Amino acid sequence: MSNKFKVAVVGAGRMGNHHARTYAGLDECELVAVVDQDPERAAKVASDHGGKALLSIDELPDDLTAATVAVPTVNHADVAIPLMERGVHVLVEKPLAHDGVTARRLLDASLKTKRLLQVGHSERFNPVVQALLRLEVVPQFIETDRISPFTFRSADVGVVFDMMIHDIDIVLHLVRQHEYELQAVGVNVLGDYEDVANARVQFANGCVVTMTASRLALKTERKIRIFSPSAYLSMDYQKKSGIAIKLKDNMELIRTARERNYEDLSQMQNLDYSSMVKIEPLLVDDKDALRSEVTAFFDSIRTDSSAAVSAEDGVAAVELAERITEAVKQHKWSETLDTQQS
Repeated sequence: MSNKFKVAVVGAGRMGNHHARTYAGLDECELVAVVDQDPERAAKVASDHGGKALLSIDELPDDLTAATVAVPTVNHADVAIPLMERGVHVLVEKPLAHDGVTARRLLDASLKTKRLLQVGHSERFNPVVQALLRLEVVPQFIETDRISPFTFRSADVGVVFDMMIHDIDIVLHLVRQHEYELQAVGVNVLGDYEDVANARVQFANGCVVTMTASRLALKTERKIRIFSPSAYLSMDYQKKSGIAIKLKDNMELIRTARERNYEDLSQMQNLDYSSMVKIEPLLVDDKDALRSEVTAFFDSIRTDSSAAVSAEDGVAAVELAERITEAVKQHKWSETLDTQQS
């Protein structure tokens, strides 16, 4: 008798294909089915990675352990809730839902059925983020930038739910606060939804965060900078690299100022600042984020423990994203600017 988890992927698009490939490469599971309303897409992914090509979740076997839900976001609840009601543990691609009400329906279904619901915020498993979390800094200011050319894959949502949602999850995980005030602006250029957005969020503990996302750039960048009383961190998700400037490692600079009786730092202008500051490159493990995400999913199932990215985390990210998009819509541009654009 096999002890492998029997798993399925629902949705044979880009992310569904990635999940199927990842499952196929793990010894602890068996990919038994790929489900998609498009029979050709389902057949292609199943042919590449294994399992049967199915058209509906109703055709899935009764002994299924877990499934990835990678259908369009507006259909997440329609697929994930019936699966959980059948006793299947579910990994839902990010974002958890297209609005807060639906996100809470998914959370409630998970609690009622006692099935694991993990949210596919794979950036949480990015080796850069893992290196950052190991430092255990207490952020006072965070700045994120996530820009790329338009891919035309997510034209049914704005850039906040498409791209900024990654940074929203990371920020909430770092700050660990759900009370905040925010301001946001955005511009829609190519369609009915914002293509560029900037949000400023001030949390109840005083931490201030600015997040910028754009899908109209000519290059791709994914960066985060964190300021805390003990360190400054700068991380590049794409390059999987980062640096830390720690206060405890740079006391020499402060001692120099004190020993020379400088009244202010301007008197140190003849010194070479770059040679005095100790910059520590962060150790980043070059691991596959999606593989780490799926492995964490299986570990939670096996040990009956909380999901690495819980349904509660997913709800919080959706609710903040929803408030940002609403603030973008409500932002009033000046009449002068409106006239210039018309």
